[in-house]
Amino acid sequence: MAKIVEFKDIPLNDLVIGTSQVRVSDVKKDIDELAESIRKVGLLEPILVAPLEDSEKYEIILGQRRFLAHQRLSEKTITAGILDERLDEIDAKVLSVTENLVRSDLNRKDLIDVCTYLYKHYASVGAVAEETGLSPEKVGEYVKYDRLIPELKKVVDSGEANLKAALRAQDALATDSPSDPQKAVKLAKEMTGMIGAQQDKIKKELIDDPAASVDKAIEDAKSGEKVTQIAVTLGHQVHRSLRRFAKDEEIPIDEAAAMLIEKSGLAH
Repeated sequence: MAKIVEFKDIPLNDLVIGTSQVRVSDVKKDIDELAESIRKVGLLEPILVAPLEDSEKYEIILGQRRFLAHQRLSEKTITAGILDERLDEIDAKVLSVTENLVRSDLNRKDLIDVCTYLYKHYASVGAVAEETGLSPEKVGEYVKYDRLIPELKKVVDSGEANLKAALRAQDALATDSPSDPQKAVKLAKEMTGMIGAQQDKIKKELIDDPAASVDKAIEDAKSGEKVTQIAVTLGHQVHRSLRRFAKDEEIPIDEAAAMLIEKSGLAH
């Protein structure tokens, strides 16, 4: 593994953003706030760079947003830790995703892209989870994105449907290439606003009867079971775990609680 051999101020003109950066979506989001923070208190953590072959320039391995903030401030140089050698693309991506997960939540599309990339290299969900610190469940979900039809990828990327609903919609139509993509898109959008039990009911109905109407399956799921709202008091640790689960599943906390109850078998 490459090691940092020195820290020094490097001219911004001598830096190139590396192709292994994990964060490619919303890179400049809130960059003005970051620039203002650096202006007030300075750069709290140097960026990480590696020398480019046959060049006097350096490739940015970690810290592209700090670099962009320095550009916004019209700074001439930035403090950087210099590696003794270039990282291969796999090691650089692992390092980038790990740092970004520690700093703040990555854009979902970026996580899907990097997990798919690493999965194609390691051919193991467990290996990707171990390298990135993500749960095997989340990695398994992200790498499935690659098998979605283009129309479903589009609505997932736009946020009109979540990945789990899109996967279930495609599976509900019992093929990886639905003959009617718009039907799959409609189903994914509708299922996104449903709890897990409703999604499962639609999926089962359409798989059991491929000729069944999608509209009827959606309506059956919405009106089939009366929902009773209850209030419970949770301990701090349980509440924190529930919030984390809801965040991972990208659903409201009440839906997360309902999902766990359904999975436990208490709802039957």
